[in-house]
Amino acid sequence: MRRIGLTGGIASGKSLVAARLAELGAVLVDADVLARRVVEPGTSGLAAIRETFGDAVISADGSLDRPALGALVFADPAARERLNAIVHPLVRQASAELIEAAPQDAVVVEDIPLLVETGQQDRFDAVLVVDAADDTRVRRMMEHRAMTEQDARARIAAQATRAERNAAATVVIPNEGTREELLQRVDQVWQELTGQPDADG
Repeated sequence: MRRIGLTGGIASGKSLVAARLAELGAVLVDADVLARRVVEPGTSGLAAIRETFGDAVISADGSLDRPALGALVFADPAARERLNAIVHPLVRQASAELIEAAPQDAVVVEDIPLLVETGQQDRFDAVLVVDAADDTRVRRMMEHRAMTEQDARARIAAQATRAERNAAATVVIPNEGTREELLQRVDQVWQELTGQPDADG
């Protein structure tokens, strides 16, 4: 089993890279998907969030009010740490269960937005970092996520710097060009890392 970590700053294009790697045959373990799953209604994760942050972060239907929680933790590093202390262990447990179920010859790609921030780079045979300039990512968040420039820059500031992420990379995948250029580079990286042909080969 090959273990590959995938990360990148917000709006870097990491989700597209992850989807492409899954198409190429990787077993994808998506920390964002798992992070949503472990705080669904009825879970111990949601109960712990309610206990820590109060009813203000719970919607009328009993689900997590993500915008309310997001506004709270992005403005307060201590609150963000408390949230991470609840969610990260649950995500790691769910990830471990998925990996255990994967075939022995699988290439497992773990898509972890905060891989560098949580010091996990040494767990992997290789670490892929999807990289784009801060200004490029701010523009994408403003165009595609309807964020203000101030909000977009605050999100970037809450994560590791580009230099910190890239220093942890085995391979940096730049994403300043077109979608097709990005996918072509992902195909090349897949071939280099696994010796397996890309989807066309």
